[in-house]
Amino acid sequence: MGSSVAKDAKTDSATQPFAKLMNVEIVSAERDRITARLLVRPELCTSGHILHGGAIMAFADGLGGLAASLNLPEGAGTTTVESKTNFFAAGREGETISAETTALHVGRRTSVWQTRLWRPDGKLVALVTQTQLVLT
Repeated sequence: MGSSVAKDAKTDSATQPFAKLMNVEIVSAERDRITARLLVRPELCTSGHILHGGAIMAFADGLGGLAASLNLPEGAGTTTVESKTNFFAAGREGETISAETTALHVGRRTSVWQTRLWRPDGKLVALVTQTQLVLT
C-alpha cells in the first residue's frame, strides 16, 4: 500500500459523473489514501448557506468508493454496503472543504474506509466510516 496511482480512468472526473456534478477535486490518489477538496456552492447548501449533510455524505462516499476501486482485482467492481457519518461542524458556502480517505481494512471481499472532512480553519466537519463490498 501507499503506492501512488496516476490520474487515470478511475480517478478522472469523466468516469465519476456524480463527483463531476459536485465538482469534487481529487488532489491525490493512492491505494490506501485519497485526498480531495470540495467548494461549498449554493446548490450544495441548505437554508442558511450551510453544506447539506447529504452532500457531505455523498462527497465521502464517492471518495471511499474511489479508494476501494483502486484496490480491486481486474474486472471487479465495488458498492457501498454500510456507511456511518458523525457531523461535528458546519461547512459554509464559499469555503473549500478538504477530505482525506484512508484504509482501515482492505480484504478480498470487503474494504473499510474512513473519511475525515474539515474546514479551512482546521475544524472537523464530519467523520465517515464506510464498508465497500467487492463485486466479482
